[in-house]
Amino acid sequence: MIEQVLIFANGEVGDGLMARRALAEAPDAFVVAVDGGARAAAHFDRKIDLVIGDMDSLSAAELEAYQGRGAEIIRHAPEKDETDLELALLRVAERKPAWIRILGGIGGRLDQTISNIYLLALPALRGIDVRFVSGLQAAWIMYPGENRLRGTVGDTVSLIPLSGAASGIRTENLYYPLRHETLIFGPARGISNVMTANEARLWLQDGLLLVVQTIGRA
Repeated sequence: MIEQVLIFANGEVGDGLMARRALAEAPDAFVVAVDGGARAAAHFDRKIDLVIGDMDSLSAAELEAYQGRGAEIIRHAPEKDETDLELALLRVAERKPAWIRILGGIGGRLDQTISNIYLLALPALRGIDVRFVSGLQAAWIMYPGENRLRGTVGDTVSLIPLSGAASGIRTENLYYPLRHETLIFGPARGISNVMTANEARLWLQDGLLLVVQTIGRA
């Protein structure tokens, strides 16, 4: 069992304060590179423990070099049902980590970005603190129950329903309060709220919410 995992996906890392916080919080994390994400891991001077994917973005020489530095290489065929990032998440979920942060999961292709966000709902990840981090932002799924959001006064928080309606939403320490309310798929009512304390509390009765936190006013 490992406690923390850093996954470097093959997208735009978005170097910034939120990304740097994630790296600082996990100096001894198990590091996974998703295909060409290995270059991002090297940019941040992180030793790679596992490289996984169809390897269409890495040369044979690069793979040999990572393997020589101790990385495990898991190669998949290009023709497959899962994306490389999905395969990486399923692989590390087997290790039962408490914490996963994904860098480089947001890129130039809108379809890939949306698909990556949806991966947060994989059943294998339930119970694990999994978040995308990019630049000044972090994004994760909120399940029913009580959730605490830590940040700074003035941080921007958006709540976006993912599976139809998300109901029974209550918030504390957000400028625009929700009081046992429902957010439905489509309207943008849950966008651009603001933290009024360094910790906010959120309750959800039913459904799924994508929480996006941005450092400062977005």
